[in-house]
Amino acid sequence: MFEEVKAILAKQLRRDPQTITLQSEIKKDLGADSLDILQLLMRVEDEYGIVIPDQELAGFKTVANVVAFLDKQPK
Repeated sequence: MFEEVKAILAKQLRRDPQTITLQSEIKKDLGADSLDILQLLMRVEDEYGIVIPDQELAGFKTVANVVAFLDKQPK
């Protein structure tokens, strides 16, 4: 799951995938703004057929937070 999230982030934020780690903070380290995050989450929702509740969204500070949420979703 990490590799998939990393690929989405790298494309969305125009970053080198090698610079993205589980500990990377989406805003601070990867330079995402609010619009970037919204677009990222919309893409994840579309790609995985899920809805991310607003209360979960507030907890997505690091790449690991996103991966952990997606890992908990039914397949």
